[in-house]
Amino acid sequence: MFEAKALTKRYNGLLAVDQVSFTVRRGEVLGYLGPNGSGKTSTIHMIVGLLEVSDGSMYLDGVNVEADPITYKRRIGYVPEELDLYTHLTAAEYLRLVGRLRGLPSVRLEERILALLQLFSLIDSRYGAMSTFSKGMRQRVLLAAALMHNPDFLVLDEPFSGLDVRAALLFRTLLQMFVRDGKMVLFSSHRFDVVEKVCSRVVILHDGRVVAESTIGELRESDTAASLEDVFAEVTNQEDYTEVAQQILKVMRDS
Repeated sequence: MFEAKALTKRYNGLLAVDQVSFTVRRGEVLGYLGPNGSGKTSTIHMIVGLLEVSDGSMYLDGVNVEADPITYKRRIGYVPEELDLYTHLTAAEYLRLVGRLRGLPSVRLEERILALLQLFSLIDSRYGAMSTFSKGMRQRVLLAAALMHNPDFLVLDEPFSGLDVRAALLFRTLLQMFVRDGKMVLFSSHRFDVVEKVCSRVVILHDGRVVAESTIGELRESDTAASLEDVFAEVTNQEDYTEVAQQILKVMRDS
């Protein structure tokens, strides 16, 4: 189990994440939602070690992350929202770099790279620089890189961005089977339809604080909303944009 306890992040006195606590249980995909500026990305960056924690603590299977950060990072996989890749490399070269940094044995690494390129439909492009890849192809490379060392805890930030229908269906099925082995997934996305299909529980942030945490079914039962998106809009105080939309249409018609 992964536990975040009172995670806090300050930027020059500005409180971006305010004592956020939640757990990701084994065998679970936890949805992590929040509007822009809610502190969602800052939380994720603290979890994967890209940002220093201002206050609070994190535990993986009861062990404080700060006690052994190297071992912790070896046990997690991460797909960032921004497609940060060394695009002058081929997909195979990038996966080889990641695998060596992860300490995978050479023979096993080469076998795994070839298999993953094949399964993620990248084998025909394995000799081309990633600078020529589409957004969806680069996303598939990042997914393969995050999974290749068989992590215990997978952190995903908008992982379906740019994926075509086939790749999205494959990855959704893969996630569901991944957690059946007792793995854990933190899934951050603006795609409410995907979250409802993939996640068993959700945590919703607003202004740096957790404003809702429950199963999707319980959230619906406790609210008159018809969908997760409706629940999200209510607990994060989203505006009703009906009037603005009507005004935009009026301007279009008048012109």
